[in-house]
This record gives sequence, C-alpha cells and structure tokens, in this order.
Amino acid sequence: MIRVTGTICIDEGEIEERFIRSSGPGGQNVNKVATAVQLRFDVRNSRSLPEGVRERLLRLGGKRVTGEGVLLIEASRFRTRERNRQDARDRLVQWLGKAAAPVKPRRKTRPTAGSRERRLEGKQQRSETKRVRGPVSPSDD
Repeated sequence: MIRVTGTICIDEGEIEERFIRSSGPGGQNVNKVATAVQLRFDVRNSRSLPEGVRERLLRLGGKRVTGEGVLLIEASRFRTRERNRQDARDRLVQWLGKAAAPVKPRRKTRPTAGSRERRLEGKQQRSETKRVRGPVSPSDD
C-alpha cells in the first residue's frame, strides 16, 4: 500500500510499471540497459480514489492522462532502476496529493475606490491625448 494522505491509500496492484530504455546521452550503457520507468495508473477504474479526487486528477493530469483515463509517468532522471522507480512513485503521490487537496472557493472581490479613480484618470488622459492630436489642417505653402 502506498499512503497518499491520511484517508487515501493506493494498492500496489493498481500500479503497472514497465522498464524502458532512457533517451539521451549515456555511453554504452544507454543502448543495453532499460533503466527508465514508465508508471501507469488507471485513474478512471481505481477503487482507491474517492470520486472528487478522481475527477480532479483527470483534469490536473492534462496530456499525461490517456483517453482511457490512465495516468502515465515516465522517470529517467537517475541511472538506476530502483531510483527511477522510486522517483516515479513519488511523483504519483505528489499528483494524488494535489488532487486530494480541497479546492479553495473563489471569493468575489470588488475594485477599490482608488483603483477605480486611477482607471478613470488614465482613460481621461488617453482621451485628451487623442483629442489634442485631432485632424491635421491643410497648411498654406
């Protein structure tokens, strides 16, 4: 079990990990050893997530979430499988923590009297600038 918050725990069976070859420079090792981790977590069909968290995670995931609702996390920051695997799991916990955080409701605010006054003064100055420009009168040459 992977503990995300006090109430949310993810079963290890819901996570699928595949080891793939890392991209980029790395010498001889990069073509032989699959050290990068591709972690797949089926958000849409997870039994561990409450409905609200599931919906927020699908929205937060953006292009990391496939059409079937699977969250993909690739970790290739480190040279060893174990560290990349832990990095991918840590990032999954971070994503789940963000989704589990309650949404802070937006409070309506009104502009202050000073800001309204400054805005109107700016509009008057702009209007005056344009008025002064006016049409060009033909000159007598």
